[in-house]
Amino acid sequence: MSPVYLDHNSTTALKTEVLEAMLPFMVHQHGNATSQHSFGRTARAAVEHAREQVAAAVGAYANQIVFTASGTEANNFAVRGICANLQPAQILTSAIEHPCVSRPALAMQAGGYKALSIAVDSNCSINAAHLQKLLQAPTNLVSVMLANNETGAIQDIAKIAELAREHKAYMHTDAVQALGKIPVDFFALNVHAMTVSSHKIGGPLGAGALVLDKRIDIQPLLYGGGQERGLRSGTENVAAIVGFGAACELAMNNLVAFDTQTESLRKHLEAGLSKLNAVIFGHHGLRIPNTSFFAFNNLDGETFLDGETLVTALDKASFAVASGSACSSYSGEPSHVLLAMGVPEDLAKGAVRVSFGMTNTLDQVQHFLKVLAQEVARLRNLIAIAA
Repeated sequence: MSPVYLDHNSTTALKTEVLEAMLPFMVHQHGNATSQHSFGRTARAAVEHAREQVAAAVGAYANQIVFTASGTEANNFAVRGICANLQPAQILTSAIEHPCVSRPALAMQAGGYKALSIAVDSNCSINAAHLQKLLQAPTNLVSVMLANNETGAIQDIAKIAELAREHKAYMHTDAVQALGKIPVDFFALNVHAMTVSSHKIGGPLGAGALVLDKRIDIQPLLYGGGQERGLRSGTENVAAIVGFGAACELAMNNLVAFDTQTESLRKHLEAGLSKLNAVIFGHHGLRIPNTSFFAFNNLDGETFLDGETLVTALDKASFAVASGSACSSYSGEPSHVLLAMGVPEDLAKGAVRVSFGMTNTLDQVQHFLKVLAQEVARLRNLIAIAA
């Protein structure tokens, strides 16, 4: 059978409509958006139109959007840029953050800041009592992701932001996995800064954005020609930015359909997983509709099936899934998200993530469950023989 892609949280295919919007700026329209001639003015108009499209998708104003080259860059910009203009104090990040948030916070410790981690419970939800305790000390920034890339868990960001503001701390959220899957409203979330990315919603790689409260004093990410209000200098990648804008508009138009279709597929998948006695992580909490993170133990209840081995076996059977975050999958270490949730290390090493998109079908899910059952049985037999 044709390969089946079930790793949409990692990246998504470029939508046809997005490519069509980008093509003129990849082939015929080659103006620099800072140039004053007609080519430059056309490029500038396209960038500003995309800025309006991104802003509309997240309930913000166009002048709050700062384009970057990725979500990783935007997260680094938020953590380092906001804190750099403050007297060193605490930087609080959740224990389930993507490394592009947690590692910049750790790096800031060289400048006298203190990076601390906010605990989560077994459903991958922020421990509010622990956050309250941490906030008793002076805090520069709290950063908590809106939707987790591995479990799909959704956080109550507005409530967390209220706590941060009460203690005079700035609030940032990484909304990369939320955009296009659930409604995202910058003002309703009550945050000072928010990160979004293009390639998670059918847009091109190489485009992201930081949404900023206009009152935030943030240190520029890059110095140079003064692009992006002097906050992120560098010649704009017009084609990628145009694609990002087009993808945002499409994602908003398809939001209800995405929710309905992918949640239906996930329910069918998890019903099948339950029959296979899989452990489904975070399924008792609120999640984005397309994501399921699970693992298997062996029949003896003590030996655990290795996630990387299972992912490789499924790939050979034409199913593309993940063993966790794409950015960390090469490390071979168990998911830091699952460890933070209190999952035993051996079970965490067996984790497999399925993340659906609009192109996936019920037939694919049914066939996946059949192949998965065969591979789990095969691996269990190998473990039994080895024992």
